[in-house]
Amino acid sequence: MTRKTRPFWEIKSLEAMSQQEWESLCDGCALCCLHKLEEEDTGDIYYTRVACRQLDATSCRCRVYPQRQAHVPDCVQITPQLVRTTRWLPRSCAYRRLAEGRGLPDWHPLITGDPASTVQAGVSIRGKFISENKMGDAALEDCLLEDRTLLALIGG
Repeated sequence: MTRKTRPFWEIKSLEAMSQQEWESLCDGCALCCLHKLEEEDTGDIYYTRVACRQLDATSCRCRVYPQRQAHVPDCVQITPQLVRTTRWLPRSCAYRRLAEGRGLPDWHPLITGDPASTVQAGVSIRGKFISENKMGDAALEDCLLEDRTLLALIGG
């Protein structure tokens, strides 16, 4: 009888993961690449449908990922510390799910073996965002995310 080895995300803490393991947790939904607004009085976070100018519309991946901080100085690097202290990561985010002890969802590419499973599950922002390059004179407040499926994933 062969004993099946448990996957790394079930046995390692976020801090103990290698850089390759950490990066593989990203499902490519790109929800974290959307601009967000915070209500000053309540601290509530509102997602917009406006994405970073470096987000590729087809792949939903950063065009300049290794050098993203140089191109977008306010790009936030996801770290175990940030995952545990931020309120704006979506509830569907693998980093957040693992930090909360919830495991990966069935549609995650590490479970399915298919990088397109995020899009197929309706979890990706592909085709549902506009680039900040194409906003023109529009204000972020006028571009709040209204997609119910994505809003449900963001959760609270």
